[in-house]
Amino acid sequence: MSKIIDGKILAEKIKDKIAKEIYDLKGPRPNLAIILIGQRPDSQLYVNLKEREAKKVGIDTHLYKCPENISELEILEMIKCLNEDKTIDAILVQLPMPVEIDTDTIIMALDPVKDVDGFHPDNLEKILKDCGSSYLMPPVYATVLEMLNSINYEIKDKQVCVISNADIFGQTLAHVLKCQGAKAEMAKADDKNLAEKTGQADVLITAAGRPEFIKKRMIKQGAVIIDIGINQKGDKVVGDVDFNNVKDKAGYITPVPGGVGPMTIAMAFKNTLEIFKKRHKK
Repeated sequence: MSKIIDGKILAEKIKDKIAKEIYDLKGPRPNLAIILIGQRPDSQLYVNLKEREAKKVGIDTHLYKCPENISELEILEMIKCLNEDKTIDAILVQLPMPVEIDTDTIIMALDPVKDVDGFHPDNLEKILKDCGSSYLMPPVYATVLEMLNSINYEIKDKQVCVISNADIFGQTLAHVLKCQGAKAEMAKADDKNLAEKTGQADVLITAAGRPEFIKKRMIKQGAVIIDIGINQKGDKVVGDVDFNNVKDKAGYITPVPGGVGPMTIAMAFKNTLEIFKKRHKK
């Protein structure tokens, strides 16, 4: 039976540290702007959760709710104002956006210094350029490292497979893991040799967006599985991994929900605090 990597418990520990640090600052609090475009129920749910949890740790949020039919130009104007607003420390754009809006254009418009998710090209370039720790790590990458650390997993020389259909996401995460000494590679969900690659992986990380498509025949005995996928299946939210099917073969596994999700929110708050401290020379 797999051991569960409980994202909720880990996230609470991180948020407790953030709350203490903000309290100890005895001064202005970090300000996070959240941009929500459209009426997607899941996005609204995530944003409500982020606002609620931010309040608990002492981060002030400013929600900018935009209609589905907002133009790209209007969003860019809003981001320009937030970039220039000295009271706003950090900016988070809730994804996914409506298909009419080009996500890359919006992310590129963010001031890299205020980019909480760390996906601005300038921020990703810093990660790819070296293995230093002076840059802001995207919350989802930081979550992967934190989860491995929580189980005292020595990733050096381990085989890691990252499943992602987005090259920049998967390749950058693989690079981050290589910086930790892992033998990491990225694979696409429709790779004809996928089962062979996943079957050799000591650590399997999946962000494919395909409900429960990873089965036990595809994984190595005792593998660590980190499931980043969030998929709607009927009235349930499930990951990319068929949890019940693989749980007797995996060594460690993250549940969906309750795994990566809560952790990425905690790591986004951690980034917000770091941005605030740099801006205010704390």
